[in-house]
Amino acid sequence: MSRESDGACLVWEVQLYEPFSRVWISKGYGRATTDADPAEFARAVLAGYLARGPARCGETFRSLVRTGSGESWTVTADELPAQPWTVDPALCQMLPACLRDALA
Repeated sequence: MSRESDGACLVWEVQLYEPFSRVWISKGYGRATTDADPAEFARAVLAGYLARGPARCGETFRSLVRTGSGESWTVTADELPAQPWTVDPALCQMLPACLRDALA
């Protein structure tokens, strides 16, 4: 995939692990065109999703971001930065309103 002047397309997904069937279930997904670091974008997506409501006991979430060139990044809740971490406002604007509002 060639990068356009306004960024590359990222496809993101938030997944919940189902331990009994041992599969990851999609809980949300979307696309964004951005020059942002895909790993940082994955962190922002997961942080926004978890900020909407805390995970219940035993739930395991992760975010997965793929680029058009086939590269992918996976971030788990354990890999999120500590509490003082804030999402870059420019990056936050690329998230859907429900995630953006949760991070505000």
